[in-house]
Amino acid sequence: MANSKSSPLYQQIFEEIKGAIEAGDYVPKERIPSEPELSERYGVSRITVRRAVEELCADGYLVKQQGRGTFVSTPHINRRLLQYTAARSFTDVCRDSNMKPGAHVLNRLIVPVRSEEAKFFGLDESALLLYVQRIRTADEQPIFEENVFVPYEGCQELLNVDLEDVSLFDIIAEVTGHRPTKTPRRTVEAVRATQEQASRLAISVGDPLLFLNVCFADDEDNPVCIGRQYYVGSRYRFVL
Repeated sequence: MANSKSSPLYQQIFEEIKGAIEAGDYVPKERIPSEPELSERYGVSRITVRRAVEELCADGYLVKQQGRGTFVSTPHINRRLLQYTAARSFTDVCRDSNMKPGAHVLNRLIVPVRSEEAKFFGLDESALLLYVQRIRTADEQPIFEENVFVPYEGCQELLNVDLEDVSLFDIIAEVTGHRPTKTPRRTVEAVRATQEQASRLAISVGDPLLFLNVCFADDEDNPVCIGRQYYVGSRYRFVL
């Protein structure tokens, strides 16, 4: 490793590994050497190596997989956010990027409707919603935490349907006869990962997330569902 008085050791290691990834010496999904191996290779402490690796993870070059090691990230998934108001499932977006979509169910709950939700769905404020929470993956790498809300009345079947590794849009269409195709309302804001989200998404606490809050309707403008998704900023890109 070249010595430089102008940058700290962790930054030098960061630049060397980043350069190796960009040059193709490390390819997507390849496991990089362990922290002890990198520490020995560069002649620095494991603390120094760990900081460099954490910075590379935060910038989207690497991803840690618990119990397996640290791997080179796959390229960003690009999604057009403001191209008309058409809604596309993550499954379709993933396949457009030649990646294998996946989904793991975390929760299925019956919850009371809130005022904003009641207004969108045209429900009484005593109504109930079905809440589905999943982690969506691309090539087995966590991309975002998915939180979807639908009216409980008419969607009870979703409590028992297999929702592992499937498009929720497809399942909602099968169960209700209404496919989410339009997004009459959507907002995006930057937030930071909580400890729980960090654990689920294989990132560090406080890492940047993109929070997308979307109301979905069908072709005839009937309300279908609400999605509140938390995307890993270093793995997903919204194209305006």
